[in-house]
Amino acid sequence: MTDMLAARLHEIGGAMQLERVPRPTAGATDVVVRVEACNVVPNLKNVLATYAEWFPYLPLPKLPAIFGLDSAGVVTEVGDQVFDVQVGDRVYVNPGVSCGSCRACRRGEEPNCDRYTFIGYFSFGPDGQKIFDAYPYGGLGEYLTAPQRNVVKLPDNVSFEEGARFGYLGTSYSALKKAGAGPGKTVLIDGSSGTLGIGGVLNALAMGVTKVFGTGRNADLLADVKAIAPDRIEVHATGDGDLGEWVRANNDGYGVDIVIDALGPGAPAETFQEAIGALARGGVAVDIGGMMEHPPLNLFEMMCSQQSVLGSLWFTTGEAQEMSDLAGSGALDLSVLEHHVFPLEKINEALDEGLPARHGGFTNFISKPEHSG
Repeated sequence: MTDMLAARLHEIGGAMQLERVPRPTAGATDVVVRVEACNVVPNLKNVLATYAEWFPYLPLPKLPAIFGLDSAGVVTEVGDQVFDVQVGDRVYVNPGVSCGSCRACRRGEEPNCDRYTFIGYFSFGPDGQKIFDAYPYGGLGEYLTAPQRNVVKLPDNVSFEEGARFGYLGTSYSALKKAGAGPGKTVLIDGSSGTLGIGGVLNALAMGVTKVFGTGRNADLLADVKAIAPDRIEVHATGDGDLGEWVRANNDGYGVDIVIDALGPGAPAETFQEAIGALARGGVAVDIGGMMEHPPLNLFEMMCSQQSVLGSLWFTTGEAQEMSDLAGSGALDLSVLEHHVFPLEKINEALDEGLPARHGGFTNFISKPEHSG
């Protein structure tokens, strides 16, 4: 067959239309992937309806467009200038595509490219439409194309459903690397029971940190977070006493070396400030959740304590491959994820009313095409 099924959005706020569209073919340095799993944000419909209003500086593709950010599947075709990816490879596709030629790209810092674009979602600059035009297929279709440099090979013991979670997982992995996570370090995951937060907990454990502290609002979810590794994880309910005092009481009097703030855009600024108060001297706080309020920071105090605040966006394909290898070795244990799979053909029903109640960040919603041909 020369066409395929895809869910395309024709207007903001509208339903996605299930349509037959031309099946993609591989350019010289590209691959074609048969999608086996695409991660779906539970409130994707609401996100797309409000995105242009919330983030006008992060343009969406021209409509109609095929959305779907995080995809995993099997390579079915490679271009004649593809060298290390073969037909039949099981892969995750890093949707973050850069221009490949600017200073940031030449340094291997693709997420710092001014033209960085999430295929199947949005761009970070006005030139993103050129990349959308080159790679117009998101994960809510049977097939997609991607540059060979964006392909992450999946070990046999990592399922496609787990691979489709790599976007949320890799975001925290890159942040932890920037902050120097490893043996002997302690980490506070602010918002540990959410989707980004669970990834932070799992990656911190895999990277060998000594202790993980986690915050959240739901006591039952926090208990489930602690159960992942009871000897290495301590949890604290938001509002249950001073966070910094609690950390030091459970950490031999010291603050944490690293704070990963995984709270979403609607979180109050006070929560981030409280997490900063749990940092040790020389500590690093990294924001990955996109909180939209503007917290006042005591820069003089932070200077005297040699503390840093960083923003970390997404990850490089190299970092995603490292994380995949950690999962393959068993160090990164993804078995706690709970996969809820629905067919691509039911995308509108799922987004409107069909998704089950979430078990915090443990839940993983997946769209899977039925592949008619």
